[in-house]
Amino acid sequence: MSDPGGRSRPSRSGRGVPAQDRLARLLAIVPWVASQDGPLVSEVCERFGVAEEELLADLDLLFLCGVYPFTPDALIEVDVSGGRVWIRFADYFRRPLRLTPPEGLALVSAGSTLLAMPGSDPEGALASALAKLETVLGAGSDEALDVELGAVKADLLTTVRAATAEHRKLRLDYYSFGRDQRSTRVVQPWRVFNADGEWYLSGWCESAVGERLFRVDRMAAAERLDERFVPPADRSGPTELFHPDPSSPVVVLDLAPPAAWVAEQYPHEGLERRDDGHLRVTLRVGSRAWLERVLLRAGPAATVVEGDGRARGEAARRILARYSR
Repeated sequence: MSDPGGRSRPSRSGRGVPAQDRLARLLAIVPWVASQDGPLVSEVCERFGVAEEELLADLDLLFLCGVYPFTPDALIEVDVSGGRVWIRFADYFRRPLRLTPPEGLALVSAGSTLLAMPGSDPEGALASALAKLETVLGAGSDEALDVELGAVKADLLTTVRAATAEHRKLRLDYYSFGRDQRSTRVVQPWRVFNADGEWYLSGWCESAVGERLFRVDRMAAAERLDERFVPPADRSGPTELFHPDPSSPVVVLDLAPPAAWVAEQYPHEGLERRDDGHLRVTLRVGSRAWLERVLLRAGPAATVVEGDGRARGEAARRILARYSR
């Protein structure tokens, strides 16, 4: 198959991977491949934990990337030949950019996210460009904001991503923060994504017999199993981090200003701003352990108006009892 400019291009189709996942993967793959001068396709697949068919399908998208008027000289060029792949940028991308400070900071943030992805080169061209941009912005000093993703073991995240790409089941040793319990479960991994600076895995939990969301940093271990599965056709579902059960209990809290973060940080079903400056918020409670943690963190700035008013006191007494032993 050829594009309008006559260049050969791989003939592959996507496999139902959500667009945002394919984009994140491409943004990590492109700078590394472009800097390697023709790496083996198998090497790229191994480095980024992707099957060859999916890699070629992703590369096929690059033929559509460029700038107006979208002539061959304004598009990214990809050559796959003899089991190797080359990526060459259009002349447009060689031109110096004039960025505003907010645009530059956004690039630093996005680039830092890409460098945290498995397979990215921490010493490569992207890392070098980000370092230069940070220097120009003055964002590399000790007083600057350091953009980091949640701390996750690289080999664990690689295992999770590889199993997702290969449609193989995972056995997880997982800590559930809401229930304050550890368990072993088998999961069919559908998506790996980042939200609010943390890595998440969505998939079908065979123990719970339902779709579940797992934080990767709460996985003590992940074992890729030989058994494969057929993922659903649409894996681009919502990435909300909390899906309340309609049957879950409800609690109504009065929040003084120091505890306003509760309404900002957690999904709620109603918010009222009161004349005394307090907020009255209605929350769906996923577990009592979660409610206890919220109330202990908020302290006297949060008052239970409706719901389980004993949660904070009982949790505090348990904690004190442990210290008194």
